[in-house]
Amino acid sequence: MRIASAGHAVFAATVIALGILGLIRGDFAPIWQGVPKDFPAYEALAYLCALVCLICGTGLLWRRTAGTAARVLFAYLLLWMLLFKVPYIARAPTVEVYYQSCGETAVLVAGAWALYAWFAGSWDRRKLGFATGDSGVGLARTLYAAALIAFGLSHFAYLKLTAPLVPSWLPWHVGWAYLTGCAYLAAAAAVLSGICARLAAALSALQMGLFTLLVWVPLVAAGVIGQGQREELVISWALTAAAWVMSDSYRGMPWLTFRWHGSAAVRRIS
Repeated sequence: MRIASAGHAVFAATVIALGILGLIRGDFAPIWQGVPKDFPAYEALAYLCALVCLICGTGLLWRRTAGTAARVLFAYLLLWMLLFKVPYIARAPTVEVYYQSCGETAVLVAGAWALYAWFAGSWDRRKLGFATGDSGVGLARTLYAAALIAFGLSHFAYLKLTAPLVPSWLPWHVGWAYLTGCAYLAAAAAVLSGICARLAAALSALQMGLFTLLVWVPLVAAGVIGQGQREELVISWALTAAAWVMSDSYRGMPWLTFRWHGSAAVRRIS
């Protein structure tokens, strides 16, 4: 097996689980949103997405197939974002929810991209050098930061929907909604500037994980929410796994860096 980091293992296992979920349901797993019901070959596409998850997730765990699996998953997720998420933004550029939805896919794309940059073989480095190595990881981080901006702004745009999700045992629900929104924006600024970027990436992943554990898990366990909210739990965990990969991309860098850097070296996985 080829495990580059804990985030890599969790992300691969999550992708496999999404594939199994899609095959069991015979429909799109929650991360594959945005397809109109009247889309040609809707059911066939749903099964294809499930198979891509299952095969690529498994491939990510094996040395001989990790590079190819990461490339396919990255390309598939990127194509999905361009075909089924970006058009909504183009049609309604002032509607924040479309940016949030696109941001969710962007986090998954960024996680798969970082793995592809690590595992890229000699052919990839020759033909697609900009997308591999340090350059590829840097672009993945930029995409991740853009997604964090979308998440942060959604907290303010949909404050009345966000605040009630704060656990009842915490005071000042509106204050927590503002705080978590600001935290996403601050993390995006840190990732883009390189100032305390490793700490920011780790904390943003932790925030997604805590949101999963403190908000969605209790609601699902209590049985007080519907199918839509259960799917939000799946999406939230998938985002946490991908964010974990992005946090791992800073291994070897100082936790606190108080100067801008244009290109941070990443350790090549061999």
